[in-house]
Amino acid sequence: MSSVRLQCVSKSFTRRGGEQLEVLRDINLDVPPRSIVALVGASGCGKSTLLNIIAGLIEPDLGLMFLNDVRSSEFQDWRSMTYMFQEDRLFPWRTTAQNVGFGLEATSLPRAERRDRVQHTLELIGLENFADAYPHELSGGMRSRAALGRSLVTEPTILLMDEPFSKLDPSIRSQMHDEVLRIADLKAMTVIFVTHDVEEAVVLADQVVVLHPRPGRVCETRSISLGYPRNPLSPDVAEEVRLIRLSLRTLSSATPSADR
Repeated sequence: MSSVRLQCVSKSFTRRGGEQLEVLRDINLDVPPRSIVALVGASGCGKSTLLNIIAGLIEPDLGLMFLNDVRSSEFQDWRSMTYMFQEDRLFPWRTTAQNVGFGLEATSLPRAERRDRVQHTLELIGLENFADAYPHELSGGMRSRAALGRSLVTEPTILLMDEPFSKLDPSIRSQMHDEVLRIADLKAMTVIFVTHDVEEAVVLADQVVVLHPRPGRVCETRSISLGYPRNPLSPDVAEEVRLIRLSLRTLSSATPSADR
Protein backbone atom coordinates (compact mmCIF):
# COMPACT_ATOMS: atom_id res chain seq x y z
CA MET A 1 0.00 0.00 0.00
CA SER A 2 1.17 3.53 -0.80
CA SER A 3 0.03 6.88 0.53
CA VAL A 4 1.12 8.50 -2.74
CA ARG A 5 2.17 6.83 -5.98
CA LEU A 6 3.09 8.59 -9.21
CA GLN A 7 3.55 6.75 -12.50
CA CYS A 8 5.28 8.41 -15.47
CA VAL A 9 4.05 11.89 -14.50
CA SER A 10 5.09 14.74 -16.82
CA LYS A 11 4.24 18.44 -16.84
CA SER A 12 4.94 21.38 -19.15
CA PHE A 13 3.83 25.01 -19.01
CA THR A 14 3.16 27.38 -21.89
CA ARG A 15 5.36 30.47 -21.74
CA ARG A 16 4.67 33.85 -23.25
CA GLY A 17 4.86 33.49 -27.02
CA GLY A 18 3.60 29.92 -26.95
CA GLU A 19 6.89 28.20 -26.12
CA GLN A 20 6.54 25.00 -24.09
CA LEU A 21 8.62 24.75 -20.92
CA GLU A 22 9.03 21.12 -19.85
CA VAL A 23 9.23 21.06 -16.05
CA LEU A 24 8.76 17.39 -15.12
CA ARG A 25 9.38 14.26 -17.18
CA ASP A 26 8.38 10.67 -16.39
CA ILE A 27 8.30 11.02 -12.60
CA ASN A 28 7.87 7.73 -10.75
CA LEU A 29 7.49 7.98 -7.00
CA ASP A 30 6.20 5.61 -4.34
CA VAL A 31 5.63 7.00 -0.84
CA PRO A 32 4.75 4.38 1.80
CA PRO A 33 2.32 5.23 4.62
CA ARG A 34 3.83 6.89 7.71
CA SER A 35 7.06 7.70 5.87
CA ILE A 36 8.79 11.06 5.51
CA VAL A 37 10.08 11.88 2.03
CA ALA A 38 12.19 14.89 1.03
CA LEU A 39 12.40 16.28 -2.51
CA VAL A 40 15.71 17.98 -3.29
CA GLY A 41 17.24 19.39 -6.45
CA ALA A 42 18.44 22.53 -8.17
CA SER A 43 16.20 25.59 -8.36
CA GLY A 44 13.75 25.21 -11.23
CA CYS A 45 13.84 21.41 -11.30
CA GLY A 46 10.11 21.17 -10.55
CA LYS A 47 10.06 20.30 -6.84
CA SER A 48 7.19 22.66 -5.99
CA THR A 49 5.36 21.75 -9.20
CA LEU A 50 5.55 18.09 -8.19
CA LEU A 51 4.21 18.93 -4.71
CA ASN A 52 1.36 20.92 -6.28
CA ILE A 53 0.45 17.95 -8.49
CA ILE A 54 0.33 15.69 -5.44
CA ALA A 55 -1.89 18.26 -3.70
CA GLY A 56 -4.30 18.27 -6.63
CA LEU A 57 -3.61 21.95 -7.36
CA ILE A 58 -2.12 21.20 -10.80
CA GLU A 59 -3.08 18.50 -13.28
CA PRO A 60 -0.22 16.53 -14.89
CA ASP A 61 -0.08 16.43 -18.68
CA LEU A 62 0.75 12.73 -18.68
CA GLY A 63 0.87 9.93 -16.14
CA LEU A 64 -1.17 8.67 -13.22
CA MET A 65 -1.37 9.49 -9.53
CA PHE A 66 -2.80 7.29 -6.79
CA LEU A 67 -3.65 8.46 -3.26
CA ASN A 68 -4.10 5.70 -0.70
CA ASP A 69 -4.20 3.33 -3.72
CA VAL A 70 -7.14 5.19 -5.28
CA ARG A 71 -6.66 6.90 -8.65
CA SER A 72 -6.58 10.67 -8.10
CA SER A 73 -9.46 11.25 -10.52
CA GLU A 74 -11.64 9.06 -8.28
CA PHE A 75 -10.19 10.15 -4.93
CA GLN A 76 -12.78 11.79 -2.66
CA ASP A 77 -11.09 12.38 0.67
CA TRP A 78 -8.98 15.44 -0.20
CA ARG A 79 -9.38 16.71 3.37
CA SER A 80 -7.07 13.88 4.42
CA MET A 81 -4.26 15.88 2.77
CA THR A 82 -3.00 19.28 3.87
CA TYR A 83 -0.40 21.75 2.59
CA MET A 84 2.01 23.95 4.56
CA PHE A 85 3.48 26.75 2.40
CA GLN A 86 6.77 28.65 2.57
CA GLU A 87 5.08 31.68 4.12
CA ASP A 88 2.97 31.20 7.24
CA ARG A 89 0.04 33.03 5.55
CA LEU A 90 -1.60 33.85 8.87
CA PHE A 91 -4.44 36.36 8.72
CA PRO A 92 -3.23 39.40 10.69
CA TRP A 93 -6.74 40.24 11.91
CA ARG A 94 -7.29 36.77 13.39
CA THR A 95 -6.05 35.37 16.69
CA THR A 96 -3.92 32.25 16.84
CA ALA A 97 -6.98 30.13 17.64
CA GLN A 98 -8.93 31.67 14.76
CA ASN A 99 -6.05 31.12 12.33
CA VAL A 100 -5.60 27.52 13.44
CA GLY A 101 -9.33 26.86 13.11
CA PHE A 102 -9.68 28.40 9.66
CA GLY A 103 -9.63 25.06 7.84
CA LEU A 104 -12.66 23.84 9.81
CA GLU A 105 -14.94 26.72 8.90
CA ALA A 106 -16.09 25.19 5.62
CA THR A 107 -16.90 21.85 7.25
CA SER A 108 -20.19 20.66 8.70
CA LEU A 109 -18.65 19.96 12.10
CA PRO A 110 -20.67 21.31 15.04
CA ARG A 111 -19.24 24.45 16.60
CA ALA A 112 -18.39 22.65 19.85
CA GLU A 113 -16.37 20.01 18.01
CA ARG A 114 -14.54 22.66 16.01
CA ARG A 115 -13.70 24.45 19.25
CA ASP A 116 -12.42 21.21 20.82
CA ARG A 117 -10.28 20.43 17.78
CA VAL A 118 -8.71 23.87 17.83
CA GLN A 119 -7.95 23.58 21.54
CA HIS A 120 -6.43 20.12 21.07
CA THR A 121 -4.31 21.39 18.17
CA LEU A 122 -3.09 24.40 20.15
CA GLU A 123 -1.99 22.04 22.92
CA LEU A 124 -0.34 19.77 20.35
CA ILE A 125 1.80 22.61 18.96
CA GLY A 126 2.43 24.23 22.35
CA LEU A 127 0.49 27.46 21.74
CA GLU A 128 -2.42 26.97 24.13
CA ASN A 129 -1.26 30.01 26.14
CA PHE A 130 -1.24 32.17 23.00
CA ALA A 131 -4.70 31.34 21.68
CA ASP A 132 -5.80 34.99 21.82
CA ALA A 133 -2.57 36.49 20.47
CA TYR A 134 -2.43 38.07 17.02
CA PRO A 135 0.30 37.18 14.49
CA HIS A 136 2.28 40.37 15.12
CA GLU A 137 2.53 39.36 18.78
CA LEU A 138 4.13 35.99 17.96
CA SER A 139 7.77 35.17 17.31
CA GLY A 140 8.81 33.63 13.99
CA GLY A 141 8.88 30.16 15.54
CA MET A 142 5.42 30.64 17.05
CA ARG A 143 4.04 31.77 13.71
CA SER A 144 5.44 28.62 12.11
CA ARG A 145 3.82 26.55 14.85
CA ALA A 146 0.51 28.30 14.21
CA ALA A 147 0.80 27.60 10.47
CA LEU A 148 1.58 23.96 11.25
CA GLY A 149 -1.42 23.84 13.58
CA ARG A 150 -3.70 25.19 10.86
CA SER A 151 -2.47 22.33 8.64
CA LEU A 152 -3.07 19.74 11.37
CA VAL A 153 -6.48 20.80 12.66
CA THR A 154 -8.29 18.92 9.89
CA GLU A 155 -6.59 15.72 11.12
CA PRO A 156 -4.83 14.86 7.83
CA THR A 157 -3.03 11.62 7.06
CA ILE A 158 -0.76 13.26 4.45
CA LEU A 159 1.14 16.49 5.16
CA LEU A 160 2.79 18.37 2.28
CA MET A 161 5.34 21.10 3.07
CA ASP A 162 7.07 23.50 0.67
CA GLU A 163 10.16 24.81 2.49
CA PRO A 164 8.10 25.96 5.47
CA PHE A 165 11.10 26.57 7.75
CA SER A 166 13.52 28.20 5.29
CA LYS A 167 13.14 31.68 6.82
CA LEU A 168 13.72 30.60 10.41
CA ASP A 169 17.06 30.89 12.17
CA PRO A 170 18.89 27.57 12.69
CA SER A 171 17.93 27.05 16.34
CA ILE A 172 14.21 27.63 15.71
CA ARG A 173 14.34 25.51 12.56
CA SER A 174 15.82 22.65 14.61
CA GLN A 175 12.95 22.96 17.10
CA MET A 176 10.42 22.80 14.25
CA HIS A 177 12.13 19.67 12.93
CA ASP A 178 11.61 18.04 16.32
CA GLU A 179 7.97 19.11 16.31
CA VAL A 180 7.29 17.68 12.87
CA LEU A 181 8.90 14.36 13.79
CA ARG A 182 6.99 14.18 17.07
CA ILE A 183 3.62 15.02 15.54
CA ALA A 184 4.10 12.84 12.44
CA ASP A 185 4.81 9.88 14.69
CA LEU A 186 1.98 10.69 17.11
CA LYS A 187 -0.59 11.15 14.33
CA ALA A 188 0.77 8.38 12.05
CA MET A 189 1.10 10.84 9.15
CA THR A 190 2.88 10.61 5.83
CA VAL A 191 5.01 13.70 5.16
CA ILE A 192 6.34 14.88 1.79
CA PHE A 193 8.38 18.07 1.78
CA VAL A 194 10.45 20.21 -0.55
CA THR A 195 13.73 21.68 0.65
CA HIS A 196 16.94 23.23 -0.68
CA ASP A 197 18.64 22.34 2.62
CA VAL A 198 20.22 18.90 2.23
CA GLU A 199 20.97 18.72 5.94
CA GLU A 200 17.29 19.32 6.70
CA ALA A 201 16.39 16.52 4.29
CA VAL A 202 18.72 14.05 6.00
CA VAL A 203 17.67 15.04 9.53
CA LEU A 204 13.95 14.56 8.78
CA ALA A 205 13.45 12.08 5.96
CA ASP A 206 13.28 8.31 5.61
CA GLN A 207 13.89 8.80 1.89
CA VAL A 208 15.54 11.64 -0.05
CA VAL A 209 14.48 11.93 -3.69
CA VAL A 210 17.08 13.71 -5.83
CA LEU A 211 15.67 15.40 -8.94
CA HIS A 212 17.61 16.16 -12.10
CA PRO A 213 17.73 19.82 -13.22
CA ARG A 214 14.88 20.82 -15.52
CA PRO A 215 13.11 18.90 -16.76
CA GLY A 216 12.89 17.24 -13.36
CA ARG A 217 13.42 13.49 -13.33
CA VAL A 218 14.05 11.18 -10.39
CA CYS A 219 17.77 10.44 -10.48
CA GLU A 220 18.18 8.85 -7.07
CA THR A 221 16.00 7.78 -4.18
CA ARG A 222 18.25 7.47 -1.16
CA SER A 223 17.01 5.64 1.93
CA ILE A 224 18.20 7.20 5.19
CA SER A 225 18.33 4.35 7.67
CA LEU A 226 19.64 6.37 10.62
CA GLY A 227 17.57 6.37 13.80
CA TYR A 228 15.80 9.39 15.30
CA PRO A 229 16.61 11.91 16.59
CA ARG A 230 19.43 12.72 14.18
CA ASN A 231 22.18 15.06 15.25
CA PRO A 232 23.23 17.24 12.28
CA LEU A 233 26.79 17.21 13.65
CA SER A 234 27.08 13.43 13.80
CA PRO A 235 29.46 11.72 11.34
CA ASP A 236 26.68 9.53 9.93
CA VAL A 237 24.45 12.49 9.12
CA ALA A 238 27.38 14.44 7.72
CA GLU A 239 28.27 11.52 5.41
CA GLU A 240 24.70 11.27 4.06
CA VAL A 241 24.69 15.02 3.46
CA ARG A 242 28.04 14.79 1.66
CA LEU A 243 26.85 12.02 -0.65
CA ILE A 244 23.64 13.81 -1.60
CA ARG A 245 25.46 17.09 -2.22
CA LEU A 246 27.92 15.19 -4.39
CA SER A 247 25.00 13.82 -6.44
CA LEU A 248 23.57 17.32 -6.84
CA ARG A 249 26.92 18.78 -7.91
CA THR A 250 27.44 15.96 -10.40
CA LEU A 251 24.00 16.51 -11.91
CA SER A 252 24.52 20.26 -12.10
CA SER A 253 27.93 20.02 -13.79
CA ALA A 254 26.61 17.45 -16.29
CA THR A 255 23.62 19.57 -17.31
CA PRO A 256 24.02 22.10 -20.17
CA SER A 257 23.28 25.65 -19.03
CA ALA A 258 20.39 25.89 -21.53
CA ASP A 259 18.53 23.19 -19.59
CA ARG A 260 18.86 24.86 -16.19
